[in-house]
Amino acid sequence: MLFLRPTSLDEALDALAAHPRATVLAGGTDLMVQANYFGLRPEAVVAVRRVPELQEIGSGFIGAGCTWARLEQAPWPGLAQAARTVGSPQIRHAGTLGGNLGTASPAGDGLPFLAAAEAHIEVASRADGVRRLRWDEFLLGPKRNGLRPGELILGARLPAAPPRRQAFAKVGARNAMVIAVASACLLREEDGTTRLALGSVGPTPLRARRAEEMISAERRPSPAAVAEFGRLVSEEVRPITDHRSTEAYRRHAAGVLARRLLERCLA
Repeated sequence: MLFLRPTSLDEALDALAAHPRATVLAGGTDLMVQANYFGLRPEAVVAVRRVPELQEIGSGFIGAGCTWARLEQAPWPGLAQAARTVGSPQIRHAGTLGGNLGTASPAGDGLPFLAAAEAHIEVASRADGVRRLRWDEFLLGPKRNGLRPGELILGARLPAAPPRRQAFAKVGARNAMVIAVASACLLREEDGTTRLALGSVGPTPLRARRAEEMISAERRPSPAAVAEFGRLVSEEVRPITDHRSTEAYRRHAAGVLARRLLERCLA
């Protein structure tokens, strides 16, 4: 196995240009599971932990190499709350936002925030330079993303300053170190405009567009409007039944999470 350890973005892009099918290694919290339990043996690995350009955070940009431990103190409450739910302290000090994006799991804890904030994902390669894709252009399905061979995820860029009112929550089999059965992130502007994204209830993070439109028209939602918001969310999600949950429970949980997050942001 060829193992490369670049210490700058230029070196990383050169390595991927020379080995476009190489596996990128950051924190390794997903990759090492594949190696230890499922026999993954890549021909080449590019380890990007020492690339400082991927560690940047601020001015609406979140570097792909930012760990969850750092993001616990992020200036965006929805992302900070999500970061605090990721795995154990050891996992949070190793795992990165870029890992969530690269893995493209519907259960990725950081992805609902990016979807609700309407983030763009920045990627780069020697062949195509820097490309910027909307979150829904990058996240294509379970374990599928919009990366081309030789490309590296640089990070996520928020197109505008997200609103102050933000909240994240997830449901799982226990309170900690759990893969989400359902998760949600809600952002609400002062004028009432509301954006809600949900994880683990579809093939990618989902935006509840009908529910958003309905509740955004309510500057001061009544209890009945809040309940209707939750009902619409339950209708819009597209969950499946698997070993972690049933479709019916995920649908119910999505509506409950949406209602509770809205109540939290209205308080």
